[in-house]
Amino acid sequence: MSAKHPIISVTGSSGAGTTSVRRTFEHIFRREKIAAAFIEGDAFHRYDREDMRRVMREEEKRGNNHFSHFGPAANLLEELEAVFRTYGETGHAKTRHYVHDDAEAELYGGVPGKFTDWGPLPEKSEVLFYEGLHGALVSDKVDVARYADLKIGVVPVINLEWIQKIYRDKAARGYSKEAVTDTILRRMPDYVNYICPQFTETDINFQRVPTVDTSNPFAARWIPTSDESMVIIRFKNPRGIDFSYLLSMIHDSFMSRANSIVVGGGKLDLAMQLILTPIIMQMVERARRAL
Repeated sequence: MSAKHPIISVTGSSGAGTTSVRRTFEHIFRREKIAAAFIEGDAFHRYDREDMRRVMREEEKRGNNHFSHFGPAANLLEELEAVFRTYGETGHAKTRHYVHDDAEAELYGGVPGKFTDWGPLPEKSEVLFYEGLHGALVSDKVDVARYADLKIGVVPVINLEWIQKIYRDKAARGYSKEAVTDTILRRMPDYVNYICPQFTETDINFQRVPTVDTSNPFAARWIPTSDESMVIIRFKNPRGIDFSYLLSMIHDSFMSRANSIVVGGGKLDLAMQLILTPIIMQMVERARRAL
């Protein structure tokens, strides 16, 4: 962890809502005039789209039916750890972009399904923001979590996550329900071993829970809306959190445990603004004083 060059890490699987959380952070950075540098977890995948498909086929021939982006073999986790460590020490690091589609190809250059070249982060930044799968990972080979100053977990309950995965991959990628189901099954061991444990390392977790029946996610016809959901916000260390203030500011919120507050799904952005803005400002002001 670094007083001079703080790192914020947002961890959650694809479809969990990390992108919307990033927009909330961007709004805070812009409003508070904080210069932030951004890195994406996709940048540290080991294989591009074509190579990943090839390696998956090779692993299946070897009898490994669970090779996935969730696991360490498909990612450059040592490099990710090094980026966190280097930024914390110097305020500088490198990254690249994984180009998902034509829009990103126009934005970043490169070809969809491929990576851009590695390049430096912006010369002057006050905070590093990471969003991806492994921002709080601790394993026998790497400890990414120890370098992050604020670790945020974003995860829906598992059935809701599966519904979002099925809906998105069918609508946006043209996959069949059977193909998406196969992907979910393939990822499960890595999800259990490498994704879930990170949420005990995070400082704050935001977990969306539907209030409608999702008992068979593979038969669901649509994703539960924000108004059909609640969000459980869990603080690893609740000391210093003004729960009375949050309860007064967020309509119909309540505490479910001594370290947890529950808000309506439509109040997530407001809750994040109220909770995260003072934490971020403390980090940045400390960094400014230390320089």
